[in-house]
Amino acid sequence: MTSTTRRSLAQTDPPLSLRQTLLTMYDLPSEFPEEPGLPDEFHGLQPQLLSRTLSLTGYSRDRWFSSSDLNVYYDVQHPLWHKRPDWFLALDVPRLYDGRDLRHSYVVWQEGRSPAVVVEFLSPRTGRDDLGRFYTEKDLAETEEEELESADNKTTPGKLEVYERYLRVPHYIVHSPYTDRLRYFKLSGSGYEKQTSRSQNPAIWLEELQIGLGVWQGEFDGVTCRWLRWCDKAGTWLLTDTERAQQKAARTQQKAERLAERLRELGIDPELD
Repeated sequence: MTSTTRRSLAQTDPPLSLRQTLLTMYDLPSEFPEEPGLPDEFHGLQPQLLSRTLSLTGYSRDRWFSSSDLNVYYDVQHPLWHKRPDWFLALDVPRLYDGRDLRHSYVVWQEGRSPAVVVEFLSPRTGRDDLGRFYTEKDLAETEEEELESADNKTTPGKLEVYERYLRVPHYIVHSPYTDRLRYFKLSGSGYEKQTSRSQNPAIWLEELQIGLGVWQGEFDGVTCRWLRWCDKAGTWLLTDTERAQQKAARTQQKAERLAERLRELGIDPELD
């Protein structure tokens, strides 16, 4: 296990704040050698689609942060304890750490905010850890191979327990790329309650964020398959930056074609200078 070095700070008057004296993302490791990499290419591409289609009407872009496979440190008493969500969203935090740096990790006691949404994509290795007490034999049967031991240190809490008890993540979503099964757990009181998913989009509606989630068949980054994607309340898919640019270019082209047609009707050749 990688060790950390506590900073030695001289006493000041007035004393430094806890944010200045506790470990920060600069002090904590961003990688652990004993943890494996992503289980497949889907786990790399799918989080990108979630981030690139996310649009929050109640928050400007500089007031939220999303990331994937980034260490989330959650317990100042055990500063090396962390989880690596497949994707998460934090609200009311700056896009850049302290407004200037790309994050190496997400340190909750420094950020002052736990993630508001966490999404995990099931793989044979992670099912029991992702679902905790909600894991069933059906989940085991749906995986393509026998589950392996989790890479997490068994002395630390599992993912569901951390999101539920330590981080108090309001919205926890688990998606199986193998079956398209989508599960939504909403924090209520002391723990998660499983919510009912709809058969049509949005399959899940996050009322506080006014945004929905569903399974979309389409092409992203040159790959056509079924993806998890954000949508509005009517089920209309939210666009990526690339799709918005393509849509704008198509409208400009259509406008130019209509203008050219009108000029031809007036006896003017639009091709002539």
